[in-house]
Amino acid sequence: MRSVGTLTRADLAETINRKMGLSRAESLDLVEAILSKMCAAMSDGENVKISGFGSFVLRDKNERVGRNPKTGVEVPITSRRVLTFRASQLLKDRIAKG
Repeated sequence: MRSVGTLTRADLAETINRKMGLSRAESLDLVEAILSKMCAAMSDGENVKISGFGSFVLRDKNERVGRNPKTGVEVPITSRRVLTFRASQLLKDRIAKG
Protein backbone atom coordinates (compact mmCIF):
# COMPACT_ATOMS: atom_id res chain seq x y z
CA MET A 1 0.00 0.00 0.00
CA ARG A 2 1.51 3.31 -1.01
CA SER A 3 1.44 6.43 1.11
CA VAL A 4 -0.54 9.28 -0.42
CA GLY A 5 -1.35 12.80 0.75
CA THR A 6 -4.79 13.91 1.89
CA LEU A 7 -7.29 15.74 -0.28
CA THR A 8 -8.57 18.76 1.66
CA ARG A 9 -11.38 21.28 1.28
CA ALA A 10 -8.77 23.80 0.15
CA ASP A 11 -7.61 21.37 -2.57
CA LEU A 12 -11.17 20.97 -3.82
CA ALA A 13 -11.68 24.74 -3.81
CA GLU A 14 -8.41 25.23 -5.70
CA THR A 15 -9.52 22.79 -8.40
CA ILE A 16 -12.87 24.57 -8.75
CA ASN A 17 -10.99 27.88 -8.93
CA ARG A 18 -8.75 26.64 -11.76
CA LYS A 19 -11.35 24.72 -13.78
CA MET A 20 -14.39 26.96 -13.41
CA GLY A 21 -12.80 30.36 -12.98
CA LEU A 22 -14.57 31.19 -9.72
CA SER A 23 -12.66 33.24 -7.16
CA ARG A 24 -10.95 31.37 -4.33
CA ALA A 25 -13.56 32.61 -1.86
CA GLU A 26 -16.46 31.59 -4.12
CA SER A 27 -14.85 28.19 -4.70
CA LEU A 28 -14.43 27.58 -0.98
CA ASP A 29 -18.03 28.73 -0.37
CA LEU A 30 -19.21 26.22 -2.99
CA VAL A 31 -17.29 23.36 -1.36
CA GLU A 32 -18.66 24.36 2.06
CA ALA A 33 -22.22 24.55 0.70
CA ILE A 34 -21.99 21.06 -0.81
CA LEU A 35 -20.55 19.56 2.37
CA SER A 36 -23.15 21.35 4.50
CA LYS A 37 -25.96 20.00 2.33
CA MET A 38 -24.56 16.47 2.63
CA CYS A 39 -24.22 16.78 6.42
CA ALA A 40 -27.74 18.17 6.78
CA ALA A 41 -29.20 15.35 4.70
CA MET A 42 -27.43 12.69 6.75
CA SER A 43 -28.42 14.41 10.01
CA ASP A 44 -32.03 14.12 8.81
CA GLY A 45 -31.56 10.38 8.26
CA GLU A 46 -31.13 10.50 4.47
CA ASN A 47 -28.50 8.56 2.57
CA VAL A 48 -26.32 10.52 0.15
CA LYS A 49 -25.56 9.08 -3.29
CA ILE A 50 -23.08 10.69 -5.67
CA SER A 51 -23.34 9.02 -9.06
CA GLY A 52 -20.02 7.60 -10.26
CA PHE A 53 -18.46 8.07 -6.82
CA GLY A 54 -20.40 6.21 -4.15
CA SER A 55 -23.01 6.29 -1.42
CA PHE A 56 -22.90 7.38 2.19
CA VAL A 57 -25.32 5.03 3.91
CA LEU A 58 -26.72 5.33 7.44
CA ARG A 59 -27.32 2.10 9.35
CA ASP A 60 -28.96 1.58 12.70
CA LYS A 61 -27.17 -1.06 14.74
CA ASN A 62 -29.04 -2.86 17.50
CA GLU A 63 -27.81 -3.22 21.04
CA ARG A 64 -25.62 -6.27 21.48
CA VAL A 65 -23.25 -7.92 23.90
CA GLY A 66 -19.55 -7.41 23.25
CA ARG A 67 -16.51 -8.83 24.93
CA ASN A 68 -13.44 -7.02 26.25
CA PRO A 69 -10.65 -8.80 24.34
CA LYS A 70 -8.17 -8.32 27.16
CA THR A 71 -10.26 -9.60 30.06
CA GLY A 72 -13.02 -11.57 28.35
CA VAL A 73 -15.66 -9.70 30.37
CA GLU A 74 -18.96 -9.23 28.54
CA VAL A 75 -20.12 -5.63 28.17
CA PRO A 76 -23.29 -4.27 26.57
CA ILE A 77 -22.80 -2.20 23.41
CA THR A 78 -25.61 0.32 23.04
CA SER A 79 -27.62 0.71 19.86
CA ARG A 80 -26.31 3.41 17.58
CA ARG A 81 -26.43 4.85 14.09
CA VAL A 82 -23.32 4.42 11.95
CA LEU A 83 -22.26 5.92 8.65
CA THR A 84 -20.72 3.71 5.99
CA PHE A 85 -19.37 4.51 2.55
CA ARG A 86 -19.91 2.25 -0.42
CA ALA A 87 -17.80 3.07 -3.45
CA SER A 88 -19.46 2.89 -6.86
CA GLN A 89 -18.25 0.31 -9.34
CA LEU A 90 -16.78 3.14 -11.44
CA LEU A 91 -14.68 4.36 -8.50
CA LYS A 92 -13.61 0.79 -7.65
CA ASP A 93 -12.48 0.28 -11.25
CA ARG A 94 -10.50 3.55 -11.26
CA ILE A 95 -8.79 2.66 -7.99
CA ALA A 96 -7.93 -0.84 -9.20
CA LYS A 97 -6.21 0.58 -12.30
CA GLY A 98 -4.18 2.93 -10.12
